Amino acid sequence: MKEDPLERLDREERERKERNTDLRKVMYALIAVAALLGAALAYIWIQKSSLVKELEVEKEDLTEQIVALQSDYNSLSSDYDNINSQLDSSREEVAQLVERIKKTEATNRAQIRKYEKELGTLRSIMRNYITQIDSLNTLNHKLTADAAAARKEAAESRKANKELTQQVESLSGQVAAGSVLKARGIRLEAYNSADKVTDRSSRVVRMLTTLSLVENDLAPKGPVRVYIRVKDPGGILLTNGTQVSFNYQGSTMMASASREVDYEGKEVELSIYLNDIPAYEKGIYTVEAYTAQSFLGSAEVLLR
Repeated sequence: MKEDPLERLDREERERKERNTDLRKVMYALIAVAALLGAALAYIWIQKSSLVKELEVEKEDLTEQIVALQSDYNSLSSDYDNINSQLDSSREEVAQLVERIKKTEATNRAQIRKYEKELGTLRSIMRNYITQIDSLNTLNHKLTADAAAARKEAAESRKANKELTQQVESLSGQVAAGSVLKARGIRLEAYNSADKVTDRSSRVVRMLTTLSLVENDLAPKGPVRVYIRVKDPGGILLTNGTQVSFNYQGSTMMASASREVDYEGKEVELSIYLNDIPAYEKGIYTVEAYTAQSFLGSAEVLLR
């Protein structure tokens, strides 16, 4: 049956209106989705900008702390060569840390956290330096005072005993015993390749013995050679390619290392390095210090 033309036109008009209605619904839906996406992107951008600003502030604060620590290191000094050498090494580490953080993006949080840990380590090292310097200065002041008191007492004693010359001569044996060199403050320390003190046996590249020849007006003046004998945990003497030996109380003894100093009766501090030992094991290492005339003392260090 053929469709009436008027009914066909009505039907087509209804279908057109339905299609327009569907298109408007789709358009409105797309507009709503676009608005939501725009709002989400705006929120994400705002959050990201806020986070970046926070990270920039955090980086600036960390940079200021490192620069302040660098200034503290530069103002720190001592009268001791060993500590000054370690200070120079630490100053270089701080300077490198300043350069690295300036070149690092604030958004690199992992690297910034690493720098924070390095800052904490360098602060701890600096506190240790300050403690060492204060302790050594206190000891030095005490030794200076003791030496001054001893010199004053010796001067008064010599003046009071001028009339006892014959008795003093009869005590020549005691005087000879008093002229023997003595030492104090003997220490044995292990150093790694960065010239820092370490107790890890696997990292040790050299050992350092430090001591002070004490003031002794009766001791002979002039060059004095001090010998050290460093033994491993098994009691084996450590020696390198340089063969060092000396006579002590009529016997020839091997030494790990030695050093000559000019002794004029005043207190003398000295350090003796032991290098070129192939490897170190865990345990207690001992050092004995001698001159050709006397045993100066011993010390030990534990390596893990």
